[in-house]
Amino acid sequence: MTDGAAVETRSDTPAEARPDTRPAKIMYVAEATAHGGRDGYITSQDGHIDLKVAMPPELGGDGAGTNPEQLFAAGYSSCFHNALVLVGRREGYDLTGSTVAAKVGIGPNKQRGYGLAVALSVSLPVLDQDIAAKLVDAAHQVCPYSNATRGNIDVSIVLG
Repeated sequence: MTDGAAVETRSDTPAEARPDTRPAKIMYVAEATAHGGRDGYITSQDGHIDLKVAMPPELGGDGAGTNPEQLFAAGYSSCFHNALVLVGRREGYDLTGSTVAAKVGIGPNKQRGYGLAVALSVSLPVLDQDIAAKLVDAAHQVCPYSNATRGNIDVSIVLG
């Protein structure tokens, strides 16, 4: 899904060998409701989200609204970027101009269901590539989306 050198890809480490990344304490709960599935609308409890949802043309829809994959891409990219800024600040680095873009793909899996794949593209223009790679690796350990998806879906991260 991406061009360039991948910094990290899916871990094939068995679940029992991975560290426990579940929260010790819940600090915030987001709440959203879907009405009509992929051809309906979604709302959040606080009213900040009120969006039409539609199947993309690639999946047979008209594309006249957002879709779960776009929302997942937006959530993952913003969360990963925040984790990157956090670890950068901890290490004393300037992340001015940094960005994180996410691509989320969907397709059939071998269990007669569907699966996702994620490609993150990270830009850290003011940092040396070795330092940038270390910060990206650290952010991948901090980000809740990375922790939730690790071992479950393919996630590639490319420094660009």
